[in-house]
Amino acid sequence: MDFTPEDERLIKEKWEELLQSCTKICKNDEDWEFIKRAFFLAKEAHGGVRRRSGEPYLLHPIAVAKIVVDEIGLGVKSVVAALLHDVVEDTEYTVEDMERIFGPKIAKMVDGLTKMSGVFNADTSEQAEYLLLSENLQTDLRYPLIKFLRNTQALTEQNLLFPNHRKEWQLLWILRMLRIS
Repeated sequence: MDFTPEDERLIKEKWEELLQSCTKICKNDEDWEFIKRAFFLAKEAHGGVRRRSGEPYLLHPIAVAKIVVDEIGLGVKSVVAALLHDVVEDTEYTVEDMERIFGPKIAKMVDGLTKMSGVFNADTSEQAEYLLLSENLQTDLRYPLIKFLRNTQALTEQNLLFPNHRKEWQLLWILRMLRIS
């Protein structure tokens, strides 16, 4: 299933907004090319897939990548991981493919994000949640942060979380995960 002309227009608009945001973090042509490769692979991998809202699925990883840059201030590798965060989980691509195409660091980040998909399931015991979270925190703080931003963006998109309350919800989530609240 391919994207419709309207999908392509919307994807192009959001992609250009992300590129504008990335001017803050891209220092050279290699940075730009790295992000573009991730985008085009995600676009191909997610094909004409749609969210429940009817929007192209690709808008979700673009939105998460934009949050990574604009709201959190992370760098190029985090943007690439955000764009690819559901590719291994939802398509035929493997972690090995990510390593071959993007290198071991990105493969490790995407793998960490994929392994964290169970952290937010109600079926998962709290011990397993914290074990998985702490394992990923010891490796790289970006894994749980990007996964968290992904979930926050999805809730906002589904009108389950009002955009003007997103920052408060993020802080509450962080406090809960740290058991401070």
